[in-house]
Amino acid sequence: MPIDITMPALSPTMETGTLSKWLVKPGDTVKSGDVLAEIETDKATMEVESIDEGVVAELLVAEGTEGVPVGQVIMRLSGDGEAAATAPLPSSREGPGEGATPAAPVKEAPPKMAAPAPSPSLKEGGGPSDSPPPTAPASGSGTEERVNASPLARRLAEAAGIDIATLTGTGPGGRIVKADIEAAASAAPLPPAGVAQREASGGGESAAAPAPAKTPPPAPPASGRGVESDIPHEVTKLNNIRKVIARRLTEAKATIPHIYLTVDVRLDALLKLRGELNAALEPRKIKLSVNDMVIKALALALRQVPKTNVSFAGDTLISYSRADISVAVAAPSGLITPIIVGADAKPLSVISTEMKALAEKARDGKLQPHEYQGGTASVSNLGMFGIKAFDAVINPPQAMILAVGAGEARPYVIDGALAIATIMTVTGSFDHRAIDGADGAELMAAFKGLIEAPLGLVA
Repeated sequence: MPIDITMPALSPTMETGTLSKWLVKPGDTVKSGDVLAEIETDKATMEVESIDEGVVAELLVAEGTEGVPVGQVIMRLSGDGEAAATAPLPSSREGPGEGATPAAPVKEAPPKMAAPAPSPSLKEGGGPSDSPPPTAPASGSGTEERVNASPLARRLAEAAGIDIATLTGTGPGGRIVKADIEAAASAAPLPPAGVAQREASGGGESAAAPAPAKTPPPAPPASGRGVESDIPHEVTKLNNIRKVIARRLTEAKATIPHIYLTVDVRLDALLKLRGELNAALEPRKIKLSVNDMVIKALALALRQVPKTNVSFAGDTLISYSRADISVAVAAPSGLITPIIVGADAKPLSVISTEMKALAEKARDGKLQPHEYQGGTASVSNLGMFGIKAFDAVINPPQAMILAVGAGEARPYVIDGALAIATIMTVTGSFDHRAIDGADGAELMAAFKGLIEAPLGLVA
């Protein structure tokens, strides 16, 4: 009995996903635990493993297909002795989102075969020799059944007057899908459609008129949404992660009243302690970064000022008893924030080890949902790029984020005298609906105190 494999829900909020890459092909034998495909969610690219055994009979969704709903069948496995029965299926099923049953192509063919029957009536208008050429390719059952195309692609090709037998498919197994028809239509949409409509209607103007209305829709995506410029440029389609980043940050700035509080923090004592700790940790091959110590300091400050370890939730306020710190990491696909869970209770060595592992997984797109969903506050550190100070956008539903600048030598008053010290500018962005300015200022003071007297980080 065939086994349908559906698009899995890889996170609680996932509704659709992008099938980035197939790791199997028709005819492959798979067993439980084998990796079938890479799925791109709104946060990361994840591998999907098989929980069933069988032979791959069909790949129903092409690589790179976006917006595949959770629960939609994406591939089919056949059991023992069923490979021959399921082999013809690729030519009788549609691609994702094309919404037809396997029987649809069979039902569409008879009306097309009947088309030549009234053609003798065209003798008076255009002669019998004019009508067979355009209709023969579409109506020849032998030709069309051999063309590996989805029913939707066939309908679109017929409406646009495109000979589907002349196209090369980009779907699984060379199947012609909707995107192939749109590409062909955008190359020369109007003349084929006009000719096809006039020939089908005997040259009547009323039948030809609707043709232009059917062909323009595929054109706008290819033109960069109407943006025209003589400046050399390249248009890149947004991936799911970048789309979610754009949506969430727009919502954050539009709906969250940000308040910004900035302090200058002296780093000299922390840098000295870091050097001593790294010397002690060298046999364990652990090297602490300033960012590791910043994560620990923020977590402890949140516990010292619990009014800031909160989330705003409409008519309620959620107060957390643990400090989970989300850390912004720049990955090739976009910004993502892996989480150090319970950072307030973890030693610096553990935070450092976990942060390195999470950052590597984030850059490889291999984070699991539980590794990036949640968090009670965030850290965004651009100091390694030489950025002196900046204001970060809050990552909802969190209520604060710490923007960390570069540590640099600056004039600084120490014990009433002007001297040179290593100073780092830090700005906290707070959701003013949940955190009052005075509470935010108390958090920033607690953070500053822990950085400037860093023994509190290891006590």
